[in-house]
Amino acid sequence: MLAICVNLRTLATHLLVHNARHIGIKWVTLLPKRCSFVCTRILSVYRLEECDNYSTLSLTISQRQNCKFPHNSDVLFLHYNARSNSSKSDCCQVGIDRRAGKLAAAFVNNSASALQPYMKLMRIDKPIGSWLLFWPCGWSIALSALPGALPDLKMLGLFGLGAFIMRGAGCTINDMWDRDIDKKVSRTKDRPLVSGVLSQLEALVFLSGQLGLGLLVLLQLNWYSILLGASSLGLVIIYPLMKRVTHWPQLILGMTFNWGILLGWSAVNGSCNWPICLPLYAAGICWTIVYDTIYAHQDKVEDVLLGIKSTAIMFGENTKLWLSGFTSMMISGLVVTGVQCDQTWPYYASVGFVAAHLSTQLYTLNINNPVDCSMTFVSNRNVGLLLFVGIVMGNLFKSKEENNDESKKIDFNR
Repeated sequence: MLAICVNLRTLATHLLVHNARHIGIKWVTLLPKRCSFVCTRILSVYRLEECDNYSTLSLTISQRQNCKFPHNSDVLFLHYNARSNSSKSDCCQVGIDRRAGKLAAAFVNNSASALQPYMKLMRIDKPIGSWLLFWPCGWSIALSALPGALPDLKMLGLFGLGAFIMRGAGCTINDMWDRDIDKKVSRTKDRPLVSGVLSQLEALVFLSGQLGLGLLVLLQLNWYSILLGASSLGLVIIYPLMKRVTHWPQLILGMTFNWGILLGWSAVNGSCNWPICLPLYAAGICWTIVYDTIYAHQDKVEDVLLGIKSTAIMFGENTKLWLSGFTSMMISGLVVTGVQCDQTWPYYASVGFVAAHLSTQLYTLNINNPVDCSMTFVSNRNVGLLLFVGIVMGNLFKSKEENNDESKKIDFNR
């Protein structure tokens, strides 16, 4: 079955002019045959062309009140059930970077069957979220190190554990809120709460355990950091609801995922140095908007049909332009942070590499290809690593530069 939703007025004009009841569809974006949906944006329905290599398809127009999409939109939505012998698991793997989570997925699949639903609920098989939550913490901890010193390894370990636990708790909260939505989206329809493997009560009990473990990690820090960390729980809880009320849920996610920047600095120094923390926090938020907008493009067809909002839907074909702007703001924030911290050339070199990495992402990105969006999203793990290494090396070079300055002063006095 094929359902086409497009600007009804434009489509009616096309049918009237060409006296047609059928339209030959020429695919603008090619995706794997096992993919259950595709969205392509076109300038107008007149761009649709007859082609001998593609079947002429009967047209079914959904009523506007039954199909939610932007008013006067020129977006063409194709939704079909492919006749394929591929397994359900293959269909659900579209948009998942198998290489990045191969070991984690194997670990989950080889675990006890009773544990697997809980491990999948907290996304142990997809570790990218934990990395993206950890790196902002790591940046802040590394920036807090004394000149010539390495970051506090104990703090890095605590925040790494905390990122793993709280990312899992966030996923549990998200799935509890979104159970009715997830069952209508092909990528999420097999999640434990949707499939019925786990009940809401079981998820709630599991969430209590996750939050308890997170609290134990938080209690290892100073009181300032404990209060600061506890204050972020509200963002964790409300984030899944934001996609229902605003096109900017990625902004709320950015505020949530980068809270560790504030927490990491205060954990090492006892309080936040706001001239340093705020520009770094703003840079982290911009970074999150970039990678999560790319991620959201995977589900944009079904999100529009379900009335779910996101920056991916709002930006549309201007996504790359918007994300270029947020990338520029991120780099500006990192430069300001470096100036405030008296950083050295390795730091600024890493900022340059980050800018080049993100620019390459946006240049090569195909926003209409879920697999490409997923792989680009996952590559942001390397962005976090690049900046972390640059911060560490920048701190080590601080010691050398300060020693050189002191030597010059001594020679001058002589």
